[in-house]
Amino acid sequence: MSPLLELKNLGITYRTAAGEVEAVREVNLRLEPGDTLGVAGESGSGKSTVAMSVLRLLPKSARVSGEILLDGEDVTAMRWGRLRAVRWSEASIVFQGAMHALNPVRSIGTQIAEPIRLHAEKPPGDAEVKARVAELLEQVDLPASRAGDYPHELSGGQKQRVMIAMALACRPRLIIADEPTTALDVIVQAQVLQLLSKLVAEQRLGLIMISHDLSVLAATCARIAVMYRGELVEEGPGKELMATPRHEHTRALAAAFPTVGDPASRFAPATSSPLPPEPETRPEQDVLLEARDLRVSYGDIAAVAGVDLQVRAGEIVALVGQSGSGKTTLARTLLGLQKPTAGQVLYRGSPLTERGLKAYRRQVQLVLQDPASALNPGHTVYEAVAEGPRIHGLPGDERQRVVEALEAAELRPAEQFLSRLPHELSGGQRQRVVIAGALALEPSVLVADEPVASLDASVRGEILGLLLRLRRELGLAGLVITHDLGLAWNIADRVAVMYRGRLVEVGTVEEVLLAPQHDYTRSLLAALPGGVQSAAAANPPARGV
Repeated sequence: MSPLLELKNLGITYRTAAGEVEAVREVNLRLEPGDTLGVAGESGSGKSTVAMSVLRLLPKSARVSGEILLDGEDVTAMRWGRLRAVRWSEASIVFQGAMHALNPVRSIGTQIAEPIRLHAEKPPGDAEVKARVAELLEQVDLPASRAGDYPHELSGGQKQRVMIAMALACRPRLIIADEPTTALDVIVQAQVLQLLSKLVAEQRLGLIMISHDLSVLAATCARIAVMYRGELVEEGPGKELMATPRHEHTRALAAAFPTVGDPASRFAPATSSPLPPEPETRPEQDVLLEARDLRVSYGDIAAVAGVDLQVRAGEIVALVGQSGSGKTTLARTLLGLQKPTAGQVLYRGSPLTERGLKAYRRQVQLVLQDPASALNPGHTVYEAVAEGPRIHGLPGDERQRVVEALEAAELRPAEQFLSRLPHELSGGQRQRVVIAGALALEPSVLVADEPVASLDASVRGEILGLLLRLRRELGLAGLVITHDLGLAWNIADRVAVMYRGRLVEVGTVEEVLLAPQHDYTRSLLAALPGGVQSAAAANPPARGV
């Protein structure tokens, strides 16, 4: 009996203006019905190229060699009519960005029905389609009554469930999920992963899941294959490969997402230049940024409901919580981008006023989540970094200020980057330019909104290492907004947990993450794919009053 999917000596080459680029070389993989395979790797490793090749979804510039056998039939040799029949009905894809993959002006019921109407062997009646849509929504734990809703009326997790329902619409035997949980918070991520595992078990589906997060793959997939520079460098049982990776690149991927409670990763992100150990004790510094009984309401909805929070000089505070918890609204209010309904924002003990807003914004700088959208594509690195000092009229040599900021952001030698445009930089380099733009104003506080969410595993460690070095060398304080508890364990001094507009728990990282007092914090920790290291969790520190 042939496997559900078999790749034999798969090679993929792209034709570009600069010549041919070999994206994938001699990949051999096998998937049986009911089997789950994770494909791990960074951007450019070839993992998505391999996945898209299964249904011939690659651009015309791609040339494929080798065999792609789906139920024993070579996809590369299929005529167009046969290929169209295979798509959705035998194999389907759950794309990464549900927000962009769904049509904003069509109801979700209509969009789930579309593959049923287009790919059914005989045209189904309206009643049959409606019943199938209701069945699919229930399979992904959404009520059938939501069929008339539009994408903007759904949360991120609900939109991802709709994408899964569409993938199941024509009862395929193989599902390919491309980074299905990247943009989701930890609890919704756990729900989506649990749903995929349940569908595989109940329907004997084959599942290929693509991710750069080994802990996510190990929690869902029986086997993991690791790709690096177009080649398959390691393959093995999921949990075994996560625990004892053999290849250097696999070890780097595993180290990029530390386990909460692992003492080896505390203040030690995976960087090429490891940081010196933290001092055992640090004197308590002055409070720089403070929220006092801060409230922000939109009509009857309290987005921020009476928050008290302090950020001291030379410390990093992680503000964690699910999407919709209010953490981004709180950050916008602290930055003066959103007026509070009640309460105060204070800087060095003085309330924030309209008159003092410009001077305040020089001291409290924002680092955005997506560096690609934060930078003007037509501005050079020099212009991007010089813009802030020009707006604030800072004295001194502008070029020297820009060069020093780039050097502080570890873009060295700075002269090599001054004339480059954003598209000529890697994701990590773009994020360093954004950070350099903030540093050029010599701020005392950085507010970083998911600063590594859009970055590769190896780059993530370098940026987190940079934030720690800036804290140590310049005394910069940081408020890092994240749904990633591993990041908080990696670099934060204190953690503030936000839930439904309130801070339900605030304390040192060890207190909050190893001895949580609130049920919501416990639920966040329970949803982590890699769990919490048992040795640390079994011996939590004593909780202060």
